[in-house]
This record gives sequence, C-alpha cells and structure tokens, in this order.
Amino acid sequence: MEEEPEGHRTHVRIAGPADVKYVYPILREMEASAKARGTGIARRTPQSLCQKIYEGKAVIALADNGDWAGFSYIESWGDGDFVSNSGLIVNPAYRHGGVARAIKEEIFGLSRRKYPGAKIFSITTGAAVMKLNNEFGFRPVTYAEITQDAKFWDQCRHCVNHAVLESQGRQRCLCTAMLFSPEGVEGAEGVEGAAGAERPEKAGRLGGKPVMA
Repeated sequence: MEEEPEGHRTHVRIAGPADVKYVYPILREMEASAKARGTGIARRTPQSLCQKIYEGKAVIALADNGDWAGFSYIESWGDGDFVSNSGLIVNPAYRHGGVARAIKEEIFGLSRRKYPGAKIFSITTGAAVMKLNNEFGFRPVTYAEITQDAKFWDQCRHCVNHAVLESQGRQRCLCTAMLFSPEGVEGAEGVEGAAGAERPEKAGRLGGKPVMA
C-alpha cells in the first residue's frame, strides 16, 4: 500500500494562478492512471486546465514540501443546468491518505456555491469514486437524467468503450451515472447536510485547512 510520505501534510484549496506550474505533471498522471485502468479519458489540454485555474473552477491539494497531491475541476453543461466535477486525480505518492475525499468535499462545495441551482453528476467505472459520490448524496441514475449536451458526450470518443456507448444510442455503457439534485437543499450552506447525517468523519476541511493522512 502506498502511503503519504512521512512528515508531510497536505492542504486543499481553490487553485490560483501560481498553481499552473503543476498542470503538466497533473496531465501526465491523469493519462497514466487511465492507461492503468484500461479506460479512456476526456482529452484535456494544458490550456484547458490553466483556464479552469484562472476562472477559479479548480481545486488543488498541495503538500508542505511543494508537491502537488491532488486536483479536480468544474465543468458546466446545458447553460449551467448541470455541473460535473471532473478530472479527480491523486498523486500516487499521496494516495490512501484521505486526499481524494478532501478534494471531493472542496470541489463539491465550490460547485454548490458557483451553481447553487445546478444538478451535479458523475459517470465513472471506479468503485472508490462511486463510494465517495454516495457519501455526498449522489444516487445512481440513467443516462437520460444527466446532461444531454453533445459536447459532454463527444468527450467519450477517447474511451476504449466508446463503441459500446454509441451502439446503445448513448443511453448506457460500462460507466455508472450518478446525480446530486439540489432540490430540498437550501443554498450553498446545504453542502454539509447533503451527504446525510450518517456521513463518516471527514479527512479534511474546507478553506485550505490541513488534511491528516
């Protein structure tokens, strides 16, 4: 099991312009992780990730030794009716230490603040991501219940399973679709309650506070 390097703590916060220096290693790890899983990913360019950072739509985890520990960003679809939390990646040296959960908490909260009326969705084959989504109040849905924006589905053409998706009329594939609906949640303050009262103790806190691994 890989563990966080001894003596280093990680901090999660909204990414800023100074963090663009991490874009290339983040992209390399995204591609390596997809290959290891045997899946494809949306084609992301350095420019697209830099743009998300400059727009305040990205979250980064940094270790106190200057390493990047994790990353994720927001995409909006259908004129802001739907939002996806995309590109969640953790540096292999910092896995199994609560970084993914802390990033998920921060990006989920950022999504709720920027798009309080939007539905937040995810499609994934990863059991760990599905488990995290469930803890934050996401539920499995059919593809018909998430965005129908053609730009979103066009990203799937880089996946090894794209032929399966197309043969099913983009209605089903190997990925599980999960959705969080803001109905019944009062504004951005509803982030804490959205995952339910039984949510496990969090590994990190919002606002760039330390994440204990």
